[in-house]
Amino acid sequence: MTDYQVLFSKKAQRDIAQLTSQQKVKLQEILQQVLAITPQAGKKLKGKLSGFYSYRLNQRDRILYEIIEDTRTVFIIRARTHYGE
Repeated sequence: MTDYQVLFSKKAQRDIAQLTSQQKVKLQEILQQVLAITPQAGKKLKGKLSGFYSYRLNQRDRILYEIIEDTRTVFIIRARTHYGE
């Protein structure tokens, strides 16, 4: 079984540009070592974000993403907080 491809929304790309270099390193590790291999490792969201997953980047920020099984793709929607925005 092959790993999942990781793609980013424009909003996620803007989020990543605002991260510190240390946060960018951690994000890269999470994407390569966790989400590209087992994307279901994140928390399955409910309510208006039903169908999406969340994975903790740090104390405040979360990675918000969707799993597209047909193409084995993890689509990163946000790479910073989605709480309180």
